[in-house]
Amino acid sequence: MAKYSDSFKLKIVKEYLEGPMGYRLLAKKYNVPDKAQIRIWVNAYKAFGEDGLRKKRSKTVYPVQFKLDVLNFIRQTGTSYKDTAIEFKLRNPSLIANWMRTFLIEGIEGLKEKPKGRAPMSGKRKTKQSKQEKAMSREEQLERENELLRLENAYLKKLKAFQENPNAYLEKHKQRWHSNSKKKGSN
Repeated sequence: MAKYSDSFKLKIVKEYLEGPMGYRLLAKKYNVPDKAQIRIWVNAYKAFGEDGLRKKRSKTVYPVQFKLDVLNFIRQTGTSYKDTAIEFKLRNPSLIANWMRTFLIEGIEGLKEKPKGRAPMSGKRKTKQSKQEKAMSREEQLERENELLRLENAYLKKLKAFQENPNAYLEKHKQRWHSNSKKKGSN
């Protein structure tokens, strides 16, 4: 479907409202494939003025309570989707029809906003790691456990040394850092 500029839409709508030409003749004159499109523009202009013809730049997310209010209004008054859209200042009457269809099939849960996009892959990564652990032989598992215990032991020794004399520990590591940085620098 072709995209039309706001000025083009306004020109056609004004020509329809001022002149004797109908939807079909205007569609033929301006090469608009469907006369229904011009009818939609005219109705939007009548309801909202020039704002009704402008393209929306972002998607509006409506709360569930608002959707329920709209659907209850239709049930109580028996108005059409078009009249209901005008009443609630919605540009697109088919949006209400979609809400009604979803509500009848799924209930209130269907009206809630659903997350978009692909699900995170965090669950898949965990399963791969657990499969690798299962695939390791008993000897490999013991070697892995041994390595983890060595790391834990080294960490605890450093922690104890730091707690006994923090200044000496920091001075020792500070000197190491400076000696390494002198070697790497280009003088």
